[in-house]
Amino acid sequence: MQKAPIYRKRPCRVCRRWFMPNARLKDRQMTCGDDQCKREWHRRKCAEWNKNNPDYFRTNYLQKKLDAGDQGDKDSGTCQSKSTLSVLPKSRLKSGLPLQYVKEVIGLQHLIITEYLAQLLFRRF
Repeated sequence: MQKAPIYRKRPCRVCRRWFMPNARLKDRQMTCGDDQCKREWHRRKCAEWNKNNPDYFRTNYLQKKLDAGDQGDKDSGTCQSKSTLSVLPKSRLKSGLPLQYVKEVIGLQHLIITEYLAQLLFRRF
């Protein structure tokens, strides 16, 4: 005598076709198993996560820029070299300011944070 399957058919959350879920995945299988449905489900879940955690990548981006700037300062030491601009992390903001002189006046970390805030303001308006 065969046992009836515990898990019943259910609709795919993407294409809405009915499918029989894999018994090993239990209630965790949300799509029918088609590659396009899996990709779309993954895209939706990533978009949802990004919407719920907006500061995650902003914080990581700023921290990486600050770490790169600190590392560059340690590498250059106290002696002045021709490659002082290579110490500055690459900027996405085209301000036209001589970054080498601004760095000397206000410091590298303040320069990075100021550029980051300017980027956020330009993006907002």
